[in-house]
Amino acid sequence: MNSSITVTFLGTGTSQGIPVIGSDHPVCKSTNPKDKRLRVSVMLQWDSATYVIDCGPDFRQQMLRENVSKVDGILLTHEHSDHTAGIDDIRPFNFRQGNIPFFAEKRVFDALKQRFAYIFETENKYPGAPTIDEIEIDKDSVFTLAGKEVITIEALHNTLPVLGFKVGGFTYLTDVKTIAETEIEKIKNTDVLVINALREAPHQSHFNLAEALAFIETVAPKKAYLTHISHLLGFHDEVEKQLPNNVHLAYDTLKIIV
Repeated sequence: MNSSITVTFLGTGTSQGIPVIGSDHPVCKSTNPKDKRLRVSVMLQWDSATYVIDCGPDFRQQMLRENVSKVDGILLTHEHSDHTAGIDDIRPFNFRQGNIPFFAEKRVFDALKQRFAYIFETENKYPGAPTIDEIEIDKDSVFTLAGKEVITIEALHNTLPVLGFKVGGFTYLTDVKTIAETEIEKIKNTDVLVINALREAPHQSHFNLAEALAFIETVAPKKAYLTHISHLLGFHDEVEKQLPNNVHLAYDTLKIIV
């Protein structure tokens, strides 16, 4: 299926979001809407399909803002709270649609079962609790969603394996610090690449700006967008001016067509 994908950046911030609670940092005080970032997530839509990558604590707000009435499935990169803490807010979709398919590694489901045990109860489950269909995937998975091939890509977030996803000509990677050459080969010459760029200073578990730009040069996409951004990267408009012509700073509500 060759239909184009509409990508909506639901959130582009790091785990604390921007503004950070209680911070007097100038970026946190900015009045530019592009400097206000919810926790990181994207929505992919084509034909009548709607899929979301990650389901963080701002999921409800993101769904309301984008007026989303149907979600066909949620893909999880990893188990950290800024990517999964919104799982309870799938309930309105449950009430209309039934179980929501979740695609994640077994380790991620195991972590969610500890933190959200009531969702996974098999006996005496509380009425109205969220219901999901667990679809286990791993770094070697290739599967189809509504006619589009999905390829998984593994990266390391410090030492924690995380999954990225290539859907058609679109590749989404977040929380990357290192990535094997075999995984990079899966996405060489992708049309659009989204990659994390936390800040300018090095970080133990995320690409900084220089590392993200070097990775983009290696992959050589037609366009690239930076996400999972900290206030320490700087003001959106100032950073955007310093980037290569084919690289852009993503912002919440940005829509692109791939």
